[in-house]
Amino acid sequence: MNRKNFKVGFVSLGCAKNLCDTEIMLHHIMEAGYQLTPEETEADCIIINTCAFIESAKRASIDSILDIAWLKAHNGLKGIVVCGCLSERYREELLKELPEIDAVIGVGSIHNIVDAVDSVFESSEKKYTSFENKEALKLGGDRIITTGEVYAYIKIAEGCNNRCTYCAIPSIRGSLRSRTIEDIVEEAKGLDEMGIRELVVIAQDTSVYGLDIYGEYALPRLLRAITDNTSIPWVRVLYCYPDKITDELIAEMRDNPRIVHYLDLPIQHISDKMLTAMNRHGDRACIEDAVARLRREIPDVVLRSTAIVGFPGETEEDFRELCEFIKEVKFERFGAFTYSREEGTAAYDLPEQIDEQTKQDRLDILMRTQLDNSEAYNEGLVGKVLHVLCESFDPVSEAYVGRSYRDAVDIDGKVWFTSHRPVAEGEFVDVRITEAMDYDLVGETIV
Repeated sequence: MNRKNFKVGFVSLGCAKNLCDTEIMLHHIMEAGYQLTPEETEADCIIINTCAFIESAKRASIDSILDIAWLKAHNGLKGIVVCGCLSERYREELLKELPEIDAVIGVGSIHNIVDAVDSVFESSEKKYTSFENKEALKLGGDRIITTGEVYAYIKIAEGCNNRCTYCAIPSIRGSLRSRTIEDIVEEAKGLDEMGIRELVVIAQDTSVYGLDIYGEYALPRLLRAITDNTSIPWVRVLYCYPDKITDELIAEMRDNPRIVHYLDLPIQHISDKMLTAMNRHGDRACIEDAVARLRREIPDVVLRSTAIVGFPGETEEDFRELCEFIKEVKFERFGAFTYSREEGTAAYDLPEQIDEQTKQDRLDILMRTQLDNSEAYNEGLVGKVLHVLCESFDPVSEAYVGRSYRDAVDIDGKVWFTSHRPVAEGEFVDVRITEAMDYDLVGETIV
């Protein structure tokens, strides 16, 4: 079989952590000699890297498989390979319920992706499956960056030990396994050589990085090593948990000029009763202390958080407490989602499950509360000059699009701006803000 005669396409769903796995598999496929194509209609085989975190993600993954199956039935597609969280969680059901699938591999088998694709073209009657021990998976590896030349993600650990009662991630991805500082720094150096301008540090829980291999929270040490060994201008940290915000981490963010003053701090709720039911490691006092310390030591810090509404047993009083807290604390960035009842989690069988309409009503109320916060924060930026990383030019609006340090890519808002001179992708410019929208800003470069 001559692999050069076959084209392989990819569909990557879910979070940025999943995208890192996709990029590793892309590299394996390219190194094996297959052609890569971004056009699904041109592909001979399509790999779908799925998500299964909550019900809506599972539905999106299944819908994507069905869409690709249509190409197999009507457009000459030869094979479908499914991998990622959905395949790890529902390995037997996928092959049984979706016969269009030709190969299924688990999250511990991403390095076997070439074998899975080979099986599609070898016309074997037996479908290929591979579910190696996910906790033995070699972390990291060469990858093809799909996010362009402006920013890239770097996954510093796999799995999670937190065991929140609503979350299926530990059963899907396994326990915490941190990469070594040396390994991460080598990858960061390669991204620096590519010209990446923003490095986004991710894991299921970045704040616990290193505990398994170094016996301590080593995220501050890792951040210092990355900036000591690269020239990447911005390093952004996502997914830090409030109970693990150490003074050392705050000091590193405060004193290291290349660590942006932005932190993702998921709280999930504020009612102590709900936090206990969720098995969150830290109560309301812990959350308030983390927010207070961050804002005291880093006055211009931007805090992003998330919350779950409609968790089993959440009363109107619990929900009002959450809304009042969001009004008071005024997170600069905030998102929320409704509780998803997931098989295999401790919360699945809890009493006092809440109906979907009540969940949605509470979500709407909470996000209207945050909209007021966001509008007020953005209005306060009108007239100020922001340092903006240019990402692209939009020909429809005839404006450039970028972000200040206040906005994480694909999560928060954008800065739309005009300029009297051409601005290159990846260039930093100073933009005076002239208008505030709900979540985005509008401005113009200053000379």
